[in-house]
Amino acid sequence: MRKLNIGLTEEQRQGVVELLNRDLSDAYLLQIKTKKYHWDVVGPQFRTLHELWEEQYQALSLNVDSIAERVRMLGGFPVGTAEGFLKMASIKEDAGRVPVATDMVANLVSDHEQIVRNMRGHIDQCSEAFHDEGTADFLTGLMEQHEEIAWMLRSFIEGESLHPDGANANTKLKTPVGV
Repeated sequence: MRKLNIGLTEEQRQGVVELLNRDLSDAYLLQIKTKKYHWDVVGPQFRTLHELWEEQYQALSLNVDSIAERVRMLGGFPVGTAEGFLKMASIKEDAGRVPVATDMVANLVSDHEQIVRNMRGHIDQCSEAFHDEGTADFLTGLMEQHEEIAWMLRSFIEGESLHPDGANANTKLKTPVGV
């Protein structure tokens, strides 16, 4: 293979590829979890969540492909096995159980927020440690998508108090001061 000459050292590119493979693993696991919830959701929110999650897992599928291609652009190889995804991901599977719809939503909110936190750090590392502004910009766009999805999902359960035991209780949220 021809040597890459894009203004980044081998070490810089390898560092960025490592971060991207972590993001790829999270995106892939989140895509699987979202699709599983899409299949398993029941109850009065079925149609709304079924359609919403279909849109979201399709968007995640595009992101998975984009991240993998970014890895290749930098001369690396994307992780591509279930074992590799599970090893590198920061989010966890929800195997062996089918949560109620609001718990599914809450789980996905937590996962998207975790990915946003990870990406903030990865953006900083790409920019400051590895001097790869292209990947920092790329990750910023992906992070904004996760922020929007997390907001949409949080909005779905707004007004619901989620108890640690999984029981839901309707409560009124206080209006924030100044609103």
